[in-house]
Amino acid sequence: MGTTLAVLTIAPAGLAPNAVAEDVQSKQWYLEPMRAEEMWKVSTGKGIKVAVIDSGVNSSTPSLKGQVLKGVDLTDKPGGATDDYDGQGTTTAELIAGTGKGGGLRGLAPGAKIIPIRLPLLKHDEVPQVNDPLEKAIRAAADSDAQIIDISIGNEYPIGLDMAGQHGALEYAVKKGKLLIAGTGDNAKKGNEPQYPAAFLEVLGVASSDSNRRVSDLSQHGKHVDIAAPGAGLPRWCDANFKSYCDDGSGAVAAAAITSASAALIWSAHPDWTANQVTRVLFDTAGRKWPKDTVSTYLGNGGVRPRVALAKSTIDPGAADENPLTDGYPSKSDAKASPAASAPASSQPPKSSSGGGTAAAAASSNSSDDDTQLWVILGAVAAVAVIGGGTFAMLRRTRRSG
Repeated sequence: MGTTLAVLTIAPAGLAPNAVAEDVQSKQWYLEPMRAEEMWKVSTGKGIKVAVIDSGVNSSTPSLKGQVLKGVDLTDKPGGATDDYDGQGTTTAELIAGTGKGGGLRGLAPGAKIIPIRLPLLKHDEVPQVNDPLEKAIRAAADSDAQIIDISIGNEYPIGLDMAGQHGALEYAVKKGKLLIAGTGDNAKKGNEPQYPAAFLEVLGVASSDSNRRVSDLSQHGKHVDIAAPGAGLPRWCDANFKSYCDDGSGAVAAAAITSASAALIWSAHPDWTANQVTRVLFDTAGRKWPKDTVSTYLGNGGVRPRVALAKSTIDPGAADENPLTDGYPSKSDAKASPAASAPASSQPPKSSSGGGTAAAAASSNSSDDDTQLWVILGAVAAVAVIGGGTFAMLRRTRRSG
């Protein structure tokens, strides 16, 4: 998940951590501005299950005891779905549903449960196997009781080419009423190639923001960005030994986890809604300073704000059978930045992006009496280079442009 900046040591108890020497939770910089404690009075995500497609989930960490259900193992590694060989899957699970016990990570939806789907991880530019297990993983998640599927795999090659049937698996999951979420990737400085499956039409693609409320330097941008969430600089389990956290969370994986947790909070409060309606509310309540019918190539529909949805006694989720990722919202092929002129005076100076354009995001006020000021990534994004090319345009079907 990146270069280690700091290690937060914990005292082990058998194979599981017991006490944290340095307060890991204080490193979760987004909890206070998102007003997590206030949200939890309304919803904790209870009744919602999230399938985590990753490296497995260690169900023995104090923060995850009682939070992890039976999963599926699609690797040839020893152990099973609850034996994490990397640490990434456990970090993802804790960010979603961790209780924070033992000083571990606090999940944004501590009432939710995790269904681990273990498969081999890939580097972003690594060519997957012809018989890529991701397709089986997505189908297994779709056949489970999970309402939300969090996918921590991102690859720029055959996953996007649909050689192993993943696109069909995604369509299968959508037909079964699942909400699919994945990070858009952390390779903005390494070509900014679209990452799959986040770039597929069926998946809600999440960009990563940092503690300054701006898009992470590494966060990938383009037509595949649907929304943004906190992700950069968060603690993670350093490795499969589970003896310490490292203070260098990568971004995209964490951002997707926090978006999955946000969806769980909203869905738990409105259990009769469909995945389409939860998605629409995520979009409609996202923090932005540009028109609702305009999509930013850096922030998508804006910064995720579940408390705004939870704070409203009545909210229109729209039609249950209309998918915001395919219908009723601007096409990602038409995605464009909000005009720089709309940026508030507090906007940070523009910074260069690997896409050839510039991006600026404003830090929001933490005022507690104005929902529009609640942890907003105020994107003021200038012109950006169009990503893709002919191959990308063919592979990623265009959203409705009418």
